Amino acid sequence: MLIITAPGQGAQTPGFLSPWLELPGVAEQVGTWSELAGRDLARLGTVGTAEEITDTSVAQPLLVAAALAAAGLLGRPDAVAGHSVGELGAGAMAGILSPDDAMRLVRVRGEAMALACHDEETSMTAVLGGDETAVLAAIEQAGLTPANVNGAGQIVAGGTRPALEAFAANPPEKARLRPLQVAGAFHTRHMAPAVNALKIAADSIAVKDPDITVLSNADGAAVTSGEEWLGRIVAQVAAPVRWDQCMAAMASLGVTALIELPPAGTLTGLAKRGLRGVETLALKTPDQLDAARDLIKAHAGVPKETN
Repeated sequence: MLIITAPGQGAQTPGFLSPWLELPGVAEQVGTWSELAGRDLARLGTVGTAEEITDTSVAQPLLVAAALAAAGLLGRPDAVAGHSVGELGAGAMAGILSPDDAMRLVRVRGEAMALACHDEETSMTAVLGGDETAVLAAIEQAGLTPANVNGAGQIVAGGTRPALEAFAANPPEKARLRPLQVAGAFHTRHMAPAVNALKIAADSIAVKDPDITVLSNADGAAVTSGEEWLGRIVAQVAAPVRWDQCMAAMASLGVTALIELPPAGTLTGLAKRGLRGVETLALKTPDQLDAARDLIKAHAGVPKETN
């Protein structure tokens, strides 16, 4: 059984889109999505600076466009899942909404979350290692939110900068802290203003029930209703990402192979630690497409062997 995953904000790197635009039809596709996103995604994904593509209103449509462009060059998986904004790409891959509508929604999402970042100075810090229960307790005690519970010993805390600084001065035992270069505390109460903006936009989007398994960041559940999926996407802006539960669901489903769409690396890294025995492929450049297609051919539709 094979799952395709789409990464979230922070995965982007300068120039990562360049080799993909050389493939037939991709530049034209990205051009259409640029108009819908209100951003020149081709320029931003090729010569945009690290500072430019860190901007939330840029990073989010850029990531969804990259995921959709690469997914369109692959075969059909058994399941899909996206991390944070990657959920919009996953929804389009599952047939819930059109790629164009995914781009329309991500424009609103990115712009609304960027605006929410200006209301108060917030940020995020990755907590690596330590006892999970103790880490979660320390995050709560510091007045922060476990915005991403990623599994494999990685939790991301989000909140105000003063609270994060106090947290850094008194970190959980045996844990390493790594401040993230992000514009705000995503998936926390600080993003509440963006929820309403996205809800208004979502009301005009036509959705269908998924035609393949799609996992939700809220709790790892396989969502079978397009309307429910859309409601979850809206609420998720201000709610924690439970990627640990998504990986637990992948294990329960019997996933034997995982492909991460570009700009890949983050989710395959988590899978290598949290889904032992699952074959992974971080699809970074087009020269890996044949390997990805071979992996799909070998694993898609094949149930996991049980002893």
